[in-house]
Amino acid sequence: MSRLLLVLWCLVVGCVKRTPDGQAPDIVVLAKRIHTNDPQLPFATALVVRGDRIGYVGDEAGALAFAGSDAVIDRFPEATVIPGLADAHGHLSSLGRAVSIVSLDGMTTAADVTARIASAPPAAFQGDWLLGRGWDQNDWKEKTFPTRALLDAAKPTTPIFFSRVDGHAAWVNSVALDRAGITKATKDPEGGRILRDEKGEPTGVLIDNAIDLVSSKIPEPTQAERERRLKNALELCAKLGLTAVHDAGMDMATFQLLQRWDLGGLLPIRVYAMADGQSPGWEEFVGRGVFKGSLLELRAVKLLADGALGSRGAALHAPYTDEPSSTGLLLLTPDELLRRAKAFDDRGFQVAVHAIGDRANTLVIDTLSTLKRENRHRVEHVQVLRADDVGRLAQAGLIASMQPTHATSDMPWAEARVGKDRLLFAYAWRAMLDAKVPLAFGSDFPVEHPNPLWGLYSARTRQDQSAQPPGGWTPAQKLTGAEALSAFTQGAAFASFAETRRGRLATGFDADFVVVPIDPVDGDVKALVDAKVTMTVVRGVDVYRAP
Repeated sequence: MSRLLLVLWCLVVGCVKRTPDGQAPDIVVLAKRIHTNDPQLPFATALVVRGDRIGYVGDEAGALAFAGSDAVIDRFPEATVIPGLADAHGHLSSLGRAVSIVSLDGMTTAADVTARIASAPPAAFQGDWLLGRGWDQNDWKEKTFPTRALLDAAKPTTPIFFSRVDGHAAWVNSVALDRAGITKATKDPEGGRILRDEKGEPTGVLIDNAIDLVSSKIPEPTQAERERRLKNALELCAKLGLTAVHDAGMDMATFQLLQRWDLGGLLPIRVYAMADGQSPGWEEFVGRGVFKGSLLELRAVKLLADGALGSRGAALHAPYTDEPSSTGLLLLTPDELLRRAKAFDDRGFQVAVHAIGDRANTLVIDTLSTLKRENRHRVEHVQVLRADDVGRLAQAGLIASMQPTHATSDMPWAEARVGKDRLLFAYAWRAMLDAKVPLAFGSDFPVEHPNPLWGLYSARTRQDQSAQPPGGWTPAQKLTGAEALSAFTQGAAFASFAETRRGRLATGFDADFVVVPIDPVDGDVKALVDAKVTMTVVRGVDVYRAP
């Protein structure tokens, strides 16, 4: 790591004063309210951090009596303290890249695209390729996929690669297609589609496995770019109140970089890494086996069964309501999915599989049910389910790793994709809890914003941030404030084998917690939209404190 990055990391992590005997002084945290998630003591007003653990939880008098005479006292008289929030499904490298390249979020017109290309910063280029992400044709007046013509007009000689918001489609220009050798004669790869016009010519939109035909031609980021992007992502997560992230599909280069940072004490938050089990180099992760460092752990693998609903790549049992000729795509054959899952399972890995469509979820439940139950396998997203498969998830002991803001982002068009009947068990958090399926919440950043307070809001309201629709979308699936907080804390801890150390504030637990200016459980739910985190603490160190 460069000296500049080392200096910046020291500024982020900060310095801890030591007592004469070399021990850090106790830290007494006093707040208006503390939600502990501990059934023995659900609420408190004070806690004591001793070293990297919680030494005491209770009231102010008890905390001051417990703490040493040189204790540091932190008072938050109008704030609430909650256990450390964990995002159970995010993508750190992609988040770091997303904040560097062209953002297409909120784009609605061709003029928007042209303007953003014209104002692209130097950091948006990787080699001579212009990169961007975040477009969603569902937000446009004409809800159809774009074509390369617009990009060709803006940059006729520069290859352009723009990822869709969900990462399961790419929009490219003619130069990019030429560099990949894609022509009218190019066949669709297994598990992918090259969209074509009425003459059979590629339109410039690639779905799922077809994306690799072009993305493989983009130069790898430099080491400096990789470090800068990853550092920016980790800093942003800490600022938003995340004390841990489950990184869903980490490549070897990123893992090795994080290993070096972890060894040097430079990670601000915990990272529970899932190896990228989809890429050609997946067998190297199998050979290396699991890893546990200080704040970095690699104990899981991420596989993908299907694509996304927005790009009609999610695998359905019956055809799409708005595209009757298609039932979506399986990105791995059932045999290959089972082969890879068993290879990792045999090495002690937790297997986490992306499954969005009901056909993909059925397949994944079938597959994971054959593996070792003690490895706590997970289904990522679990967006559309058949009624029978809800119970099968519970019977198989599988974890539902879900993202509340997916529901509130997808609700304007989800019914058009799958029809009303298939929405009965779509984004079905309440159904999961009722069936006793362990529930872990995340955001899938940068597909959605990484702010966990927005996830808490979506889970409680099933509304967008303008409080629409009235009463919430399919409101029977709403959660209470306590249930939503539990999924972002205790649920995520269980999903990473850390339930005896994290997810609640109790004596002996890791000192990971967040201070917020509102009560995210019992307070006004609308306040979650605009609230800003006051302080994020990991192992007793404030890795972020608001100015």
